[in-house]
Amino acid sequence: MNPPPKKSTQRIVIGAIVVWSALIISCVTAERIIVAPAHVAGATYVGSKECAQCHSDKTDHFAGATHARLHISDVKLGDTTCEACHGPASLHIQSGGKLGTIVNPRKNPEACFACHLDKRGEMSLPHTHPVLAGKVSCVDCHDVHKDKSVRGGGAALAASTETCLKCHTQQAGPFTYPHGAIKEEGCLACHNPHGTVNDKMLIARDANLCLRCHLSQLTPGFNIGGFKTGGAHANAVGSRLSEGACWSAGCHEGVHGSNVNASLRP
Repeated sequence: MNPPPKKSTQRIVIGAIVVWSALIISCVTAERIIVAPAHVAGATYVGSKECAQCHSDKTDHFAGATHARLHISDVKLGDTTCEACHGPASLHIQSGGKLGTIVNPRKNPEACFACHLDKRGEMSLPHTHPVLAGKVSCVDCHDVHKDKSVRGGGAALAASTETCLKCHTQQAGPFTYPHGAIKEEGCLACHNPHGTVNDKMLIARDANLCLRCHLSQLTPGFNIGGFKTGGAHANAVGSRLSEGACWSAGCHEGVHGSNVNASLRP
């Protein structure tokens, strides 16, 4: 069997790329399906135009937010994005905005978990922000009415880092020798703020966390423990944990920054 002409092959490849790109774009831009829309007993949907009459500070810039793609299906009231998260608003409007007549995600994280099921699972792990205990709210870190929903600066990295440092002020410094990861990668390089099985919500519990960036340490002459043959760590038995992690074995304990040592010694 003769192979297809070169031009035909190129057309097939280009066509496949176009189709694949269209699928990716559709996944990104498609409207999200809500698992369980917020519910308010006895209330009916009224449409987002009614919400804008009192909450214009939220709705005026909401069109550019990622959550603007949400809506309640099969409701012939036009835009219902507000009620997708806050529940049907008829009782709220009739009561003049009385408390308890609308779903408030600041008080009830289940409004967020209706879509973000993975975050509900992460927040059930041993080390997490106390959202389920009611001490921290999703909206303390996320502004769902703006942009990509992360509070803070304009760029995504700056926004997420500023959001963390708003509460974790001690880690903000300033330091004479700051950890470059905070500036270059942000807090999320080491932490998952929604929860992990590791202390301090670290994404890894041992030196593997550091080696995600510091691969230059894995040079010829390093043993299975990740330490240089003949060096201070050469007797690590079978695992890096035998002497603690990089930040807990008495060496690089100033992980967010140091004022005395460029190797982040405290």
